[in-house]
Amino acid sequence: MMRDETVKLRLEAAGEATERPISLAIVAMGGQGGGVLTGWIVQLAENAGWVAQSTSVPGVAQRTGATIYYVEMMRASEGKRPILAQMPTPGDVDVVLASEFVEVGRSILRGIVTPEHTTLIASSHRTLAISEKIAPGESIADSAAIDEAIGVTAKHSIIFDMNALAVANGSVISSAMFGALAACARLPFERSAYHDVIKAGGKGVAASIKAFDAAFDRATNGADVQPQDAPAKPQAAAPQMSGSHAVRALLDRIEDELPPEARKLARAGLAKVIDFQDLDYGREYLDEVDAILRVDQKAGGINHGFALTAQAAKYIANAMAYDDVVRVADLKTRSARRGRIGDEIGLREGQLFGTTEYMHPRMDEVAGLLPAGLADWLANRPRLYGWLDRRISKGRRVRTYSPGWFIALYVVGGLRWLRRSSLRHREETAHRREWLALASELASRDYELGVEVVRCQRLIKGYSDTHTRGLSKFAMVTDEIRRIAERDDAADWARRLRETAIKEGEGGDLEGLIKTIRSFA
Repeated sequence: MMRDETVKLRLEAAGEATERPISLAIVAMGGQGGGVLTGWIVQLAENAGWVAQSTSVPGVAQRTGATIYYVEMMRASEGKRPILAQMPTPGDVDVVLASEFVEVGRSILRGIVTPEHTTLIASSHRTLAISEKIAPGESIADSAAIDEAIGVTAKHSIIFDMNALAVANGSVISSAMFGALAACARLPFERSAYHDVIKAGGKGVAASIKAFDAAFDRATNGADVQPQDAPAKPQAAAPQMSGSHAVRALLDRIEDELPPEARKLARAGLAKVIDFQDLDYGREYLDEVDAILRVDQKAGGINHGFALTAQAAKYIANAMAYDDVVRVADLKTRSARRGRIGDEIGLREGQLFGTTEYMHPRMDEVAGLLPAGLADWLANRPRLYGWLDRRISKGRRVRTYSPGWFIALYVVGGLRWLRRSSLRHREETAHRREWLALASELASRDYELGVEVVRCQRLIKGYSDTHTRGLSKFAMVTDEIRRIAERDDAADWARRLRETAIKEGEGGDLEGLIKTIRSFA
């Protein structure tokens, strides 16, 4: 016979049954100070004699999921500490703070934003997710659905660009969110108590309080408060070319030879290819565009706004300025890149920073840089090629601005004089000629189809595995375009093929679309 030996103790409630803690959920990405903000809120409650508890559940990687911090606070009753929850309960959260706008949508889907209880405090700015960045096409999430959901799911909301406000005041977004929290009046603490918490931190106090006050006023008054010494946001510089006579002659050639519809793109394309290589490469670029213009004129391009030439001016430049080892090394050692990173992280005078980048070169990239004849010789010796690949194909963490790595990258970036004799250049030139020949042939029969083939070049980008996948998709799409070229609706199908290939893996099924076309073609 089994006996229950469990000892059952009477647990009395710390307060009335209707008494409940104040609960706050914070969703923040790495580097946005979510942990700091959580610590401030806990300290705020404890300074007032309350019992507070915080927990966190980290997200994964960079921007595939934010960390969720959860805080509950409650007054102690007659010396008895309340038992507080460790995770937010859907339908029972008083305040949700989101450091980025799409995280608002995630919070709504989790059910922690409700019209009965929740005040929503969120920054309206966007930080793109990995899935938004890696897709070659337009994959940025639509914020309109979140706007509509907020009006239905939140009891109150305070939403503005807290990141911009914090940066303008020399601080970070956690300070602005703390100020908005104080302004929402869901916590029974004086404004001065918030200041005391920030001062106790001892780091960046003046800037944090400045951002806190600006956010408090913005949330209270509903109007942006412009700091007196807000730094102007730097504007991206337009492509620049030297004012030499040779460059001027190329620019005059654009004005004299190309139709107005293509000139703006041709000027940008010329700047790109000259920056990539040299003036002779710029002349070669204009020769390619001129060849397409002649095709365009014969195909009646004047009736189509010379769309073929305009698109060719854009995509020929992209094809000629391909990503190779030299280009990557050159871009990583440019002073403009270092300045841009410094601006993005808010680097102040007297501060230094470094970058550590993960690189995984393969023998294919090295062979691509070699003179074509030498690369062919290596390719015909697979044992030697494999032996070299095993020693080169390794992941490396590169400290870009350390003396050794910077010099190595700088030297590689200066090898552009090797480029035009390299295996990679031979391959890229052959691809470009075949692609433009196909576009020219089809444009003479179906103008819109020719334009769509020109646009297929956007499938190809990057280097290494990314470039290989792009070439594979390009081949699949153009092969199918050749097969359906006689159809009246070939241009429409070509557009669908290209856009599906761009979204492959993110809602696109290229092989499925090809099977569909072949089922009735």
